[in-house]
Amino acid sequence: MFVPKLLHYTLDPTSRLVRLMCAEYGKEIELVHIKAWRREQDFLDVSPAGEVPVLDIDDQLTLVGASAVIYFVEEQFGTQPILLPTEPVLRAETRRLVDWALNKFSEDVSRYIIEEKFIKNDRPGGTPDTTVLRAARANLTEHLSYFNYLLATRRWLAGDEMSMADFALAAQLSSLDYLSEVPWATVPEVKDWYQRLKSRPAFRSLLLDRVVGMPASSTYADIDF
Repeated sequence: MFVPKLLHYTLDPTSRLVRLMCAEYGKEIELVHIKAWRREQDFLDVSPAGEVPVLDIDDQLTLVGASAVIYFVEEQFGTQPILLPTEPVLRAETRRLVDWALNKFSEDVSRYIIEEKFIKNDRPGGTPDTTVLRAARANLTEHLSYFNYLLATRRWLAGDEMSMADFALAAQLSSLDYLSEVPWATVPEVKDWYQRLKSRPAFRSLLLDRVVGMPASSTYADIDF
């Protein structure tokens, strides 16, 4: 039996979302680490945009890009309860927040912090740009304030039930938390929500992740941080 292969790199948030979804649904996948930023030809032949995630389903099907992979996993691997609600209004709100996490949050915050603190670490002479980091951290404060507001009135991000929106934002924050970039003390509602997610079995493999030469933060693997 062919086990799907996920081409990813350790701190890529979108790949982490795919991993969380597969784990939640009990779908086994094989992780293949790719340094996508090096844009090596073998990888570009598979992913012309030079981006992960890439999910190799079998010899006949390879899925490339966030939306293609995420929604294939939801539609083909999903088991009850599914992560994308069937009720139209809840489904729309879930999609809105998934889009926020994968696009707005990523474009304002995580892509810059991961580039400066993780990817540049792999480049000879690469040093973080403190101006870029300051801007990303300021953006992070604004995003977290909004999510803290939402979670003050909702049990889960999109409503009363856990959904794909929760995993999408948690995937982003887990990467930043590894890098000691989440000011948990300032957003108690977000912290409580994240603690509940971290306690789920689906999170276990992520909490075991380590980057060579880059220790995880003290809160990263601690469920009761």
